[in-house]
Amino acid sequence: MSNPALKFDHIHIIAANPEATVKWYVEMFGADVTANTMARGAPQIFLEIGGTIIIIRGKRPGEAPTPAKGFMGYNDFSSKNEWGTDHFGFLYYGDLSTFCEGLRAKGVTFPVPLKKGVNGSLLCYVEAPDGVSIELMQV
Repeated sequence: MSNPALKFDHIHIIAANPEATVKWYVEMFGADVTANTMARGAPQIFLEIGGTIIIIRGKRPGEAPTPAKGFMGYNDFSSKNEWGTDHFGFLYYGDLSTFCEGLRAKGVTFPVPLKKGVNGSLLCYVEAPDGVSIELMQV
């Protein structure tokens, strides 16, 4: 049984260039900027996409983030091949193929191109700034 005392709140991304990363999410996914703050010496910008909160923040004093790995291809799947979060996903209510064509025209790269997933639904993976991978799944 799921714990009713818990509810998902947000995804937090450390960005090399927070303003450019926020611009990407606004342009590619229609994100709304809901707050633009400073926290512990770094910008911290709140976005909302489809009811999900994504917090983009810059490097804090004393931090030295390392670049994230890219996807590696295997026989019938792709993976970052490292422990921790591999990707996060959005459901897309519409024609995912057409949406992806629009993203591609804007310069978005797809480490995993549009394909049928295990359950038969169309899906793909989008490469977002700072090595973030986002799965898009057609409903």
